Amino acid sequence: MPMSATRRRATAEPRFSLSIQHADDAGACPVERPQLRRWVRAALHDEPAAPPMSLTLRFVGEAEARALNSRYRGRDYATNVLTFPYDAGSADIVLCLPVLEREARAQRKRPADHLAHLVVHGVLHALGYDHERGADARRMQQRETAVLRRFRIADPYADA
Repeated sequence: MPMSATRRRATAEPRFSLSIQHADDAGACPVERPQLRRWVRAALHDEPAAPPMSLTLRFVGEAEARALNSRYRGRDYATNVLTFPYDAGSADIVLCLPVLEREARAQRKRPADHLAHLVVHGVLHALGYDHERGADARRMQQRETAVLRRFRIADPYADA
């Protein structure tokens, strides 16, 4: 294989490190680490301005999710995902598995599919995507849907 083809392939892949933390009361994660890495890589793919990323996925129970949501967002309930971007290329993504599982049941989704959506959602927040305004929300939703389609996961906004 010519050197230029090898170099192109190497630079096309997003560079990232991924740390995974699992709190004792989080419950069981519905997928293994390699699948989490694939979702993160797919969310980072096609982001030419993205710096090398250092991400932490932290799986937590409801008490920690509620405490973080209350402290940092002023909302006194456990939420499904929170993203804490620190600087260009560094973020913590906190996922509450008990909330995620309840939402998946209520929405008649596989927990793994809902987790994929929330991981992609968190990574996009780490990249600077936002959904507070209409145009930004549509852009973020389109990106999420495109990434999930790569894994044959249905559009999470189709029924919204």
